[in-house]
Amino acid sequence: MNAQVPAFQITIDTEGDNAWLRPSTGETRNAEYLSRFQYLCECYGFRPTYLVNWEMANSPAFQELGRDILQRGVGEIGMHLHAWDSPPLRPLTADDAVQHPYLIEFPEQVMRDKVACLTDRLEAVFGTKMLSHRAGRWAFNETYARILMDHGYQADCSVTPHRSWKSVPGAATGSGGSDYTDFPDRPFWWHEDGSRLLEIPVSILRYAPTTIVRGVRRLLGRPGHRLLWLRPNGRNLGDMLFILESALQEKRDYVQFVLHSSELMPGGSPTFTTAEQIETLYRDLETLFDVAARNFAGGTLAEYARTWRSSDIPGRSFRPGRAGQAGFA
Repeated sequence: MNAQVPAFQITIDTEGDNAWLRPSTGETRNAEYLSRFQYLCECYGFRPTYLVNWEMANSPAFQELGRDILQRGVGEIGMHLHAWDSPPLRPLTADDAVQHPYLIEFPEQVMRDKVACLTDRLEAVFGTKMLSHRAGRWAFNETYARILMDHGYQADCSVTPHRSWKSVPGAATGSGGSDYTDFPDRPFWWHEDGSRLLEIPVSILRYAPTTIVRGVRRLLGRPGHRLLWLRPNGRNLGDMLFILESALQEKRDYVQFVLHSSELMPGGSPTFTTAEQIETLYRDLETLFDVAARNFAGGTLAEYARTWRSSDIPGRSFRPGRAGQAGFA
């Protein structure tokens, strides 16, 4: 797509408080902290895509915020499915709340039932068609893509290029998460029976430091490169600004920012545990958004997918192969 002004996409995994602790009962207090973030986005003309799980779909505070966002046209509501607490509840392990199995580890019919249930709930609550999606714990495959297409989804943003989740367990008897090391870092189509789902990969830059630094990292048993995410952690503002500059130099037509809703609440995540750390986060966000607003335009995932569909770019599909091989079709 030959967009003169690249898109600045903001994607928020909108879920319960501190899922990293794997609570047996999820709370949604972080919904009360999202209006500040939404206001900041609007100040810079950005329209976030809130990818919402079951807990937050049933949070009165988020329901009120989400309806207001949609009514004013300043953001999008999409779907984000956590397999362990999204009905229908059909346990895969001895304790799904502890093991957090991936949706792709469940039988296909259970996958279908869970996607249908959460899609229906979100559409009933917010009165709009669900078009955008991100998988819980980044676990995605062709079966999952086909199910989303059957429900009319147009965009997915589960792929984390250059990053494998194989070493991160779901069910104890499973084989780990999805491996995206051979996946492209540009948009591509998932094709199935004539339908198309646009994959919009997360902005992750494979950065190779100087020769000396690479040597030190190898001595320490670390990869010679670093993966830079457009995802704040309180210490990486420089990396995020570098991603913006690299995207402009490479003439990319979008960047995609990632954050969890619970990371905007003190103690809602292991990353930002205090009120002071939240203020540091917001200072970084203001700097990042200020720089981004000079060269990027706000836009939701569904808006980007519509523009891509209407462009004259040839359709390019990607099929993950076997034994780590992958390729375009």
